[in-house]
Amino acid sequence: MIDLQAKPFSLTDNEAAWVRDTLSSMTLEQKAGQVFCPMGFTDEEAVLRHQLQDIGVGGMMYRAGPAAYVQATHRKIQSLAPIPLLLAANTEAGGDGLALEGTSFGAPMAVAATGDPEDAYHMGYVACAEGAALGLNWSFAPIVDIDREFHNPITNTRTFGADPERVIACAARYMDAADELGVAACIKHFPGDGVDERDQHIVTSVNSLDADTWMDTYGKVYKALIDKGAKTLMAGHIAQPAWTKKLDPAASRKEQLLPASLNKALITGLLRGVLGYNGLVSTDATPMVGFTAAMPRRLAIPAAIAAGVDMILFNKDLDEDYGFLLEGLRTGLVSEERLDEAVTRILAVKASLGLPEKAAEGTLVPGPEVLKTVGCGRFKGWAASVADRSVTLVRDENKLLPLSPKKYPRVYLNVIQKSTDPADPFVQRWKELFEAEGFQVTVRDRRVTITVQDFMTPELSPEKGRLMHEMYRSVAEAKSDYDLYVYIANMRNASNNTTLRLNWNVTFGLGDDAPWFTSEVPALMISTACPYHLFDAPMIGTYINAYADAPHFCRAVMDKLMGRGAFTGRSPVDPFCGKDYLGQ
Repeated sequence: MIDLQAKPFSLTDNEAAWVRDTLSSMTLEQKAGQVFCPMGFTDEEAVLRHQLQDIGVGGMMYRAGPAAYVQATHRKIQSLAPIPLLLAANTEAGGDGLALEGTSFGAPMAVAATGDPEDAYHMGYVACAEGAALGLNWSFAPIVDIDREFHNPITNTRTFGADPERVIACAARYMDAADELGVAACIKHFPGDGVDERDQHIVTSVNSLDADTWMDTYGKVYKALIDKGAKTLMAGHIAQPAWTKKLDPAASRKEQLLPASLNKALITGLLRGVLGYNGLVSTDATPMVGFTAAMPRRLAIPAAIAAGVDMILFNKDLDEDYGFLLEGLRTGLVSEERLDEAVTRILAVKASLGLPEKAAEGTLVPGPEVLKTVGCGRFKGWAASVADRSVTLVRDENKLLPLSPKKYPRVYLNVIQKSTDPADPFVQRWKELFEAEGFQVTVRDRRVTITVQDFMTPELSPEKGRLMHEMYRSVAEAKSDYDLYVYIANMRNASNNTTLRLNWNVTFGLGDDAPWFTSEVPALMISTACPYHLFDAPMIGTYINAYADAPHFCRAVMDKLMGRGAFTGRSPVDPFCGKDYLGQ
């Protein structure tokens, strides 16, 4: 039996009665529809009617769009739904997860770098207030992964760092803000990302800790936030073999490597049993390879519910997935009793958020006047304060800082990011910041590279000719051309990456792009994303982590470079990646 009046639902008698009455009034087909939370792609009414009324989905999630459009779409969706919907977004680091005009707090790791969990409260407040202004009631945050493996390309700055206690403190304050604003927080990604160096978007990754170590780290985090009252939790496509084997000694190798989203030992045994979780469990996005590669989809959809998951996030094809679940109910892959448990928890979350009452009042989605909350000055002020206090000076071995255009008038600026265009707005932002301080700036055109064939070409293009000269010029000439080399590394973590590393443009090891010159010319590196670039650039003596590439973070870095403010950020992870052999 699910205790509706215990944490995290804490329903009143009337609210619990609504859950039971609503469940009892639903057909099997309606209950099956309620466990799906598809991605929203349109505001076309015919499509929405099919999803909301023919199938009867329980939630939806739209990606970030113009605030007024998202709000109007959410209003239409709620008006069409027979049962109020959970409306979700990845509001991990501010309202920009739902509204293009929303406030960006940069990244959870920036918040952690300030050392003050109240900044996590402010991040959660901004994310949920701006989201709620658009009709959001379910935040897929906070991320409670622990960044233990610096090679992992997806956790990184999305986490609060490597210390479980810091993760708990920050996540708890985010949850406080969500609760205050009537938004259900979703802690993710159980059983915990950040151990494997692979991304669950493109492989079933593995949390390979032994059972005791897991309990002392990830288990400690989840237990603390469960006890606090986390309403919802996201099960990742991440295996945890040690606990699977501990709870099911007969588990085969294949069963031990099942992701949590399909693993009954992890969901029903570890999460519900050992940790005592009573709330709603959603899968992570089921089109991810970590889910789809585990078993045939016709089996995986009912298997997820049978394992103890309550809600299926996203679809390859909603109609097909709905059919797979109905077929699984008919063939016994999942029982109607288990489906009833799942729907009960979904309805209980809705009741705990007051959605039935809001539906009766017509207030599920606020009016257009509330849009003034999105991107307001107060919220941007909080974000700017985090940027100012989070920027971290990892090292300044040669006492390069503060900078001065008198001492280093000519700057060679090399911005390493996905775009190689020197006219890219991010490149131009940094060029303008340095020029505003009085520096003369030359921007490296990363579109130009030298190949082996170029060495045998009689006449190179002017651009390649300049780069060839740069590669072969003398040390004296290199020193005469520029006074300071500045690298801006903007390698942002994102899904579906295998690595997050610096890749230099080099030919025959000649170092046209790599910092070969650090013994000759002063150089500094600013990372506006990944905090681990010293792994690939240990020769850089002055290194700064900014954790985010938003304009207010760039301005904060420039102020500190010029000595207008102290570096007060403290790294939430080891920026030396365990390679600081002399223990600096």
